[in-house]
Amino acid sequence: MLAAIVEAPGKVSVTTVPDPTPGPREVVVSVASCGLCGTDLHILQGEFAPTLPLVPGHEFAGEIVGVGRDVTELAVGDRVAVDPSLHCHECRYCRSGRGNLCERWAAIGVTVSGGAAEYAVAPVANCVKLPEHIDVRDAALIEPLSCAVRGYDVLSSTLGAEVLIYGSGTMGLMMLELAKRTGAAGVDILDVNPERLATAGRLGCSRSAAGADELDRPAGWDVVIDATGNAAAIQDGLGRVAKGGTFLQFGVADYATTAVIEPYRIYNQEITITGSMAVLHSYERAAALFAAGVLDPAVFISDRLPLDQYPQAIDRFKAGIGRKIVVEP
Repeated sequence: MLAAIVEAPGKVSVTTVPDPTPGPREVVVSVASCGLCGTDLHILQGEFAPTLPLVPGHEFAGEIVGVGRDVTELAVGDRVAVDPSLHCHECRYCRSGRGNLCERWAAIGVTVSGGAAEYAVAPVANCVKLPEHIDVRDAALIEPLSCAVRGYDVLSSTLGAEVLIYGSGTMGLMMLELAKRTGAAGVDILDVNPERLATAGRLGCSRSAAGADELDRPAGWDVVIDATGNAAAIQDGLGRVAKGGTFLQFGVADYATTAVIEPYRIYNQEITITGSMAVLHSYERAAALFAAGVLDPAVFISDRLPLDQYPQAIDRFKAGIGRKIVVEP
């Protein structure tokens, strides 16, 4: 089969590799689409402790073309989206229901071969069957949506909150859509990319700007979300949280990224600083929201490239062009 391979830090290619074989409780998925995200750039940089070479791709969906001998829940021909999370179910975090913090954390497309290929293997327990009205080529959006759902689980947002989001890429826009549906009174978005800001306006943000000073809110925002992973954005966002408010680190920063906090202000103004890590009990809910139309795939997916152009797709994503970029075998 054809697959993208991260051969070494900074080096990615497309080549032919052996077709996968399912284990007893696994299925083989013929990949219809696979999304790119910031995690893929970190893997290309040699971060997230991947063992290279690796077939990337943790956002994917497709049709089952093979099943292991003990699989009864799904059958050949079923269309599924795949939760990439692989938890050990044995460590203290897994036993306490916090599998996303698993001491042996692993994920399809991050630590084992993923969906940037013609075929991918996944545990049957990780597959969510798609309803007939869903285009399987759009269902790669379910995984990033499940991360956004996890982010809102962490926030436990209250009705009437004023929300500020840094970044109007795919994840920032997903957080916008969820904020609108969780009772926010207003959702403002910041980005230095005018095209992306225009998309945020199209989706109904309250205000948009290149910088927070343009929005004239000296009291700050009840909820501030960083969806960039950018050090300057994070630092600025920490200073924009209102008294009693919450800062959510949602974007994935480089390992070396640092920010300065003001302990007295955090204490005196009862500010919460928190983070959300990937997917946790949120994939099925994201699939249900997606099926209900919470996202418009035509807005979110800006580029569809053939699998053999994976290196070009990565370059396009790295340059900040478009929104969600998917590759399709």
